[in-house]
Amino acid sequence: MTWAGDEYQRRFDELAAAGEDVHGEARFVLAFAPDTVLDAGCGTGRVASELARHGIATVGVDCDASMLATARARDPTVVWHQCDLVAVDLGRTFDLVVMAGNVPLFTPAGTEAALVAGCARHVRPGGALVAGFQLGRGYRLEDYDTHCDAAGLVLAERYATWDRAPFTPTGAYAVSVHRRPE
Repeated sequence: MTWAGDEYQRRFDELAAAGEDVHGEARFVLAFAPDTVLDAGCGTGRVASELARHGIATVGVDCDASMLATARARDPTVVWHQCDLVAVDLGRTFDLVVMAGNVPLFTPAGTEAALVAGCARHVRPGGALVAGFQLGRGYRLEDYDTHCDAAGLVLAERYATWDRAPFTPTGAYAVSVHRRPE
């Protein structure tokens, strides 16, 4: 799938200009008080840039050149990498890795376990992988949990929204926090 980064970002800019909150994912991450964050599937950098604005050393990774061009133009202070999350290896770990914006749903069918493993290898001991995605769109939450387990991560928390509304199994969205044991 190819994106038009500026066009994609324009939607969020218009929402923000209209007074809508476009930083729920960043606020969720900030509650963990991480020093370092990998924004996996960062797109135009909306989450990574907001985290960096709060003093967190943030790195963004996305496979789409157009999205990253927009991210780089909007925030040259963040380190941006163009790479497929299935194969990414930055040679370091982070306090928290976040996949916001339905990232697992944009992974080609059959590569979801590799996506989770690629992100999980960047989670430091005691750190967390946080992912939010819509349910009922081909990637089951049970499969995501199995993939996290296989990558050495343990489910710690689950919510229905980025503002921590309680999760219900019949809901349409899940935000999951999986931790790597110390």
